[in-house]
Amino acid sequence: MAIANNPILKGFYPDPSICRVGNDFYIVTSSFVYAPGVPIFHSRDLAHWEQIGHVLETEEQLKVSGDISDGIYAPTIRYHDGLFYMITTNVSYGGNFIVTAENPEGPWSKPYYLGDDAPGIDPSLFFDDDGRCYYVGTRPNPSGVCYNGDWEIWVQELDLKSMKLIGESAAIWKGAVKDVIWPEGPHIYKKDGYYYLLHAEGGTGPEHSISVARSKDIFKWFEGCPRNPIFSHRNLGKDYPIIYAGHGDLVDDENGNWYVVMLASRQCEKHCSMGRETFLAKVIWEDGWPVISPGIGRLEDKVEIPLETVRFSEENQWNDVIHFFDNTLDQRLVGIEKRNETIYSLEDRKGYLRLFAKQNRIEDEGYPAYLGLRQKDYSFEAGCGVEFEPKTNKDAAGLVLFQNSKNNLRMLVCNVEGKKVLRVSEWVKGKEINKKDYNLSSDGLLEIKLRAKNQHGQIWIKEETANAYVCVAEDINLLAYTTEEAGGFVGCTIGMYAASDSDDTYADFAWLSFLKDEN
Repeated sequence: MAIANNPILKGFYPDPSICRVGNDFYIVTSSFVYAPGVPIFHSRDLAHWEQIGHVLETEEQLKVSGDISDGIYAPTIRYHDGLFYMITTNVSYGGNFIVTAENPEGPWSKPYYLGDDAPGIDPSLFFDDDGRCYYVGTRPNPSGVCYNGDWEIWVQELDLKSMKLIGESAAIWKGAVKDVIWPEGPHIYKKDGYYYLLHAEGGTGPEHSISVARSKDIFKWFEGCPRNPIFSHRNLGKDYPIIYAGHGDLVDDENGNWYVVMLASRQCEKHCSMGRETFLAKVIWEDGWPVISPGIGRLEDKVEIPLETVRFSEENQWNDVIHFFDNTLDQRLVGIEKRNETIYSLEDRKGYLRLFAKQNRIEDEGYPAYLGLRQKDYSFEAGCGVEFEPKTNKDAAGLVLFQNSKNNLRMLVCNVEGKKVLRVSEWVKGKEINKKDYNLSSDGLLEIKLRAKNQHGQIWIKEETANAYVCVAEDINLLAYTTEEAGGFVGCTIGMYAASDSDDTYADFAWLSFLKDEN
């Protein structure tokens, strides 16, 4: 018996999609403008997950730009006849596209864009018993959008050889609730002679929910489950610790048991710093309809899975500690828009990551010299060890807690009037609301740590010649770095950063870590 601890993917991993091949399960999630795109995870027991790479790694596959919440939306992963398919929307470039791979670790193919024939977002694929493939997606009401979120779900056949839509499209569903907003994240399955359509509606915030409909003809209008929506946390109140639950994808195991993965958010002080994470629940079928979390009706902290426990490693799922002894960059590290060797080297100084400073800064849209880890909890200690000698007042390097380009907390080594300082600055809605400088007395390795407890932070540092850490800033309000205050669809990352107007400036990082505070 395996025990799944929710969330099963901790940190900013929204819009999960899952498929099974034999006794292997695979999950992909949205990545927006972070690079590489679409992280992919593997499990054999649905409880223990190992990241095996990213689907979108090349610049041809991942052309993203703009706000951090633009880019890659709601991927779907499916397997058919020896090939993995991942379909998603790139709202920054080209719209809906498909990539394929023989192995889930990759390499994945070039993108096949579906163009104007496939409007809308959140595409999915369904492979029927006869081998035909169908595209299911969402689009604005063709008769005219009467209100924000007035969309419909539609289906059309996809030719797998040309990777083009063929035949006529058909609207099949508009949502379970009258005048529903944003029917999205649709997935089709076939069971007992019915095509089942599982989808989200109500928006991805407090009213988020999961509904289901079915039909015996994939091109005919679907009928809704009489219990729709079949799952939501919106009826549990604003103070319930898990909110925004929805956007599900079903999967069965080899023994005929069913499950659903979905997004939801853990809140603290009525705010969410990690964005939307991936949760798991059991599913049973009653009277021809799925029942999520039977007998309970909400997401559980722990889910018993009737599969043999299979752990891929003994690493603590909460903690990330990255050193730079290998010749390849750790896959947990993400960049903004890109992540290539124009901003880093693991060869120039063995045992360190050399981050090449860029003129593009963290407050700008574009590609800054930033590599971060996802925030995974509200009580944590995150830090780095950095060696950096700022020459001008345009030079800066250190640690950043990043929600978006306008809302971030910076802990940076700077040059202020010829003095080397650590500057702690709080940026909210594009303005620096608080700033504090701490004079540094020595060169060499500087250790910077952000210690957070329930949306309140402290900054601690330790210089190479010192014997202990010193607190240089405290009682920092972290609520500004939440989805509710900053907007958008992402959670926080925390990472290494360097900026300069000079092309030959760099910072050397010895480590980067995120550790859950167990106290």
